[in-house]
Amino acid sequence: MTKRFIKQLLCAAVLMATASSAVLAQSSTTTPSANPETPAANTSVKANFDRALGQEGNWYFSWGYSRQQYAPSDIHVSQPTLGNDFTVHKAAASDYPASFQETIDSITNLDFTTPQENIRIGRFMNPEKTFAIEFSLDHSKYNTNLNQTAAVTGTINNEAVNTNMVLDAQNFTYALHNGLNHLMINAVWLHHLAGPEKQPGDLQLISRVGAGILLPHADNTIFGRANQVGPKNQNVCCFASNDWWQVNGWTAGVEVGVRYTVYKSIYLELTSKLAYGVLRGVPVYMGTADQTIWMSEQVLSTGFLF
Repeated sequence: MTKRFIKQLLCAAVLMATASSAVLAQSSTTTPSANPETPAANTSVKANFDRALGQEGNWYFSWGYSRQQYAPSDIHVSQPTLGNDFTVHKAAASDYPASFQETIDSITNLDFTTPQENIRIGRFMNPEKTFAIEFSLDHSKYNTNLNQTAAVTGTINNEAVNTNMVLDAQNFTYALHNGLNHLMINAVWLHHLAGPEKQPGDLQLISRVGAGILLPHADNTIFGRANQVGPKNQNVCCFASNDWWQVNGWTAGVEVGVRYTVYKSIYLELTSKLAYGVLRGVPVYMGTADQTIWMSEQVLSTGFLF
């Protein structure tokens, strides 16, 4: 992903988190009630919320790397002008992690986007720092496995087919390689497990639930014809047919793991995520593809409070 695009995503995340804070603050001061005890309760809620917003270390940011696994998936391809309208059934797929050397090179060259990286930026919404609203980006990668055999049904070259096909580099290779980007807004909960609270050695259970959009870059070849969406640094995003990244669906997921405070406001986090995605209109040569995806993911990241 381009550095300029990542900066735009981070700015959007900050704006969304700030907007969430404003909505919550407004709701805490405008709820009417005939109960005479309610104004005092509202005042207490507002005081707690204001105290949470005024604390140091109320924001956090993390960057990490990940691995993904995918359940077999049906991929429906429509190419009307070519007479193709077929489904590849239960296509197996894998991620595409960078090698250890590529990861080291990306860090030393300050190019952190070559591996399958993960960004989290969030804001705590209570003084205890146990609940937060968060923006997340999972830059995952998806590639159908080469040389597998899959059932294919539908119409190819205007002729009905019901057969098995080898998915090789020419017949059918389908990748969301740069990548299958999950952009989500999450609700986040933290629960103390062990060690001194809010001190080095603090171990917390962290859980997330959220939803958002899928922003993939499609790279595929079907029957010898590759899709073309233009250069990476031109028409970057998000809705034109020749944009490098395109909004092609939605995603929802849950994530559970642990967060460990290493030093002052620096922490390590290890989580496991399960996400479901619906892809529509993924560009292929002279047509589109549709698909649903189940993804499991393991994320190791480091972050800090600020």
